[in-house]
Amino acid sequence: MQNQQQSIQGILSIAALICLAIGWFNLFSPEINHLLSRKVFYVLIGASFFIQAPMLTNKNFMYAMYAAAGVCVVGALLPDSSMISGLKTVGLLAGIILSMSNRNRNR
Repeated sequence: MQNQQQSIQGILSIAALICLAIGWFNLFSPEINHLLSRKVFYVLIGASFFIQAPMLTNKNFMYAMYAAAGVCVVGALLPDSSMISGLKTVGLLAGIILSMSNRNRNR
């Protein structure tokens, strides 16, 4: 089951990176580029964090990862003119820090 979750998380992460690259290189119209790089990217990353959360060993980190996933998705769905739309970046950074803190240190 964990391998399946890791595969789904990997696919979501790669799709998110593709969305980000499309926005950076302006492959489509400005509206589509904006949608992909500033909305869909964060929704996919939030979904990836949501899938990753049960795999964390520390339960406190698991709940924090769920919160980071929710903040990414909610921040992505807010209008860009909103002052709190920057929440998506906070959620992204929190999720990255949490996922890195869960790495095995016995290498």
